[in-house]
Amino acid sequence: MYWNPAIERLSAKELEEIQERRLKALVNTVYDYSPFYRKKFKEAGLHPSDIKSLNDLPKLPFTKKQDLRDTYPFGMFTVPLSQVVRFHASSGTTGKPTVVGYTANDIRNWVESLCRALVSCGVSSDDIMQIAYGYGLFTGGLGFHYAAERLGSTVIPISAGNTARQVELMRDLGTTVIACTPSYMLYLSEYASEIGVNIANDTKLRAGIFGAEPWSEETRRRIEEKTGITAYDVYGTSELSGPLFTECTERNGIHIWADMFLIEIVDPETGEQVGEGEKGELVVTTLTKEALPLIRWRTGDITYMESDKCGCGRTHPRIMRILGRADDMLIVRGVNVFPSQIEHVLLQIPEVGEHYMIILDRREDGLDEMTIQVELSDRVSIDTTSDILNLEKKIAEKLKSVLNVWAKVEVVNPGTLQRFEGKAKRVIDKRKI
Repeated sequence: MYWNPAIERLSAKELEEIQERRLKALVNTVYDYSPFYRKKFKEAGLHPSDIKSLNDLPKLPFTKKQDLRDTYPFGMFTVPLSQVVRFHASSGTTGKPTVVGYTANDIRNWVESLCRALVSCGVSSDDIMQIAYGYGLFTGGLGFHYAAERLGSTVIPISAGNTARQVELMRDLGTTVIACTPSYMLYLSEYASEIGVNIANDTKLRAGIFGAEPWSEETRRRIEEKTGITAYDVYGTSELSGPLFTECTERNGIHIWADMFLIEIVDPETGEQVGEGEKGELVVTTLTKEALPLIRWRTGDITYMESDKCGCGRTHPRIMRILGRADDMLIVRGVNVFPSQIEHVLLQIPEVGEHYMIILDRREDGLDEMTIQVELSDRVSIDTTSDILNLEKKIAEKLKSVLNVWAKVEVVNPGTLQRFEGKAKRVIDKRKI
């Protein structure tokens, strides 16, 4: 039931004592060994001696992705390169890539975090785990690989893509757990069905661990209905160490290991901490990272926090499902819209399939126009143009009631929209062109 019960069941007071001690050590380390943070501290009029307790955390400056880009590649490291045993990096598609270094101890702590996480959602040495996240500079594949092997699970390191081979190996090798993006799991299920394979009946798959992109409870429900598995949420960012935390078998939030990470939820606009249960941006301070420690790292992910003890017995705080990203937020005619809100509405409508595309454009009169293309579910049959128009109207009205902005809806045939083997791309914003 637990990987490290002595740590996973610590009291709130014991966890706070660990966090306070490690926070004080962290601010001294970055002040002494990071010119970047020393400069940030001096600009804020701070000295490490000013941080006496967890209550002083808001005094510390935020760290943002742009800081990593501005100091590319090694400007925020706090150890010499001789102590760095591995690099991971982002794709750099929106600017300079972010490079993260790891000491041997950083790798051990990453594996420890994921071992706790995998055990908490029922993975054991009896499992055969198929890892369909990308390997290489992307952190997903190797993170799960090392942790699953440490647990004693059998690993199939297939990486992302090659869907026919994924299904073949799943059947032939008896995969019981798969790790991939939720959108790819839907595609994999769809492909398997097309070649006559029923995942629920023809494989031993019992669980999936899905992340790397926002997804909804409705997506979870559809995955489980199509495949017969139990779907778990995983969270991490490449800057923090890739996948780190998952839901437990209670599936009521993602456990954040408080002995390693200190979390806050802040208002994305003001940066002020919000109350428990209030939505805001997740901010993380790393308490044990050596090569690239981060103070008040603004993840950009929107969620809320729950600190009540979980039914599983673990005492560490939980964040709820990621609702979207602050920087993925769409502003349509002055209204804030998250793609996850749209998905939430669409997947509650039985006639709608799992695949959709959001297209934003600007009319000649200067007003924004949002078009949402949705596939018809392959489980329903609609023959007449009148029925299609009525369905489009129904979807548009439901979206309007949630989003408070009108969207044009286009229903298309199953299989029409592009499929993705990695992270799904759901938004085309022509207003930026």
